[in-house]
Amino acid sequence: MTFTTRLKEEISKQENNPVESRLIVSSFIKYNSVIKDDITITLENASVTRFIYKIMKETFGVIPKITVRVQKRFRVKQIYILEVKEKIDYIKEVIELDKEPKLDSDEEIVAYLKGAFLGVGNVSNPKTSGYHLEYILDKESDALYIAKLLNHFRLNAKVIKRGYKYIAYMKMSESISDLIKMFRAISSLFEFEDTRIYRDHKNMVNRLNNMELANEEKTIKSGLEQLDLIKYLEDNDLMSLIDEKALLVINYRKKYPETSFQELADIISMETDYKVGKSGINHHFRALRKIKENHLKNKKD
Repeated sequence: MTFTTRLKEEISKQENNPVESRLIVSSFIKYNSVIKDDITITLENASVTRFIYKIMKETFGVIPKITVRVQKRFRVKQIYILEVKEKIDYIKEVIELDKEPKLDSDEEIVAYLKGAFLGVGNVSNPKTSGYHLEYILDKESDALYIAKLLNHFRLNAKVIKRGYKYIAYMKMSESISDLIKMFRAISSLFEFEDTRIYRDHKNMVNRLNNMELANEEKTIKSGLEQLDLIKYLEDNDLMSLIDEKALLVINYRKKYPETSFQELADIISMETDYKVGKSGINHHFRALRKIKENHLKNKKD
């Protein structure tokens, strides 16, 4: 069972007041049905089918005809078809088919978004892919309206065209989590948040490991450059220009070529009478580089 299916089933098992039920079924029918002389709704989820059947009966006073078919293409699954042949004009009027509905409160907006999500919503599995929640709609105007409702709550929703469909979508994990919370889908919210925390922790560990590896590579590269510098000074008989403390640092760098400046300073301070810090080690190597630069300059002249 996918995360989307679990989320929709949790939503479909909630109790709603009459206003919420009307808005849920209105947006569901508006975006996920074929409306002609009758209304036909095709669903794949038994729990959502029972839920829509129930609130259509309560809201509109109609009893939809249910047809169950077995689809064998790709994989075997049951398809549920709800058909309504009465009160069609009344239902069209209630769901405000050709205009944007008047929503007077945050609760009404959430109920409308909830119904639309049950009909045309999808959210990617947070365990296996990037964060993505979308509403798949036939009309650009509908996608823009859904995005407007989402952005009423500052959820950073956007609209794109995909084939013949228009998609109102969100990619920020915080926004998706906030919407699931508004839907009162607590079990799905906990699952989403647990996965998000695990992935964020894993990403942080990976970043720290990469940072540590980069620092190690930088330290090794720096150590090799310093050994090359020392070899140049030795090959060109420049060691006599170096003071006693710098010679001590040179000997310890040759002994510990892969240590950082701080580690080298700690070793020297612990094993000798010379108490030196990271900046002191850096100062000595700057002085050594200066000796090399002067020698190269004099050779050139």
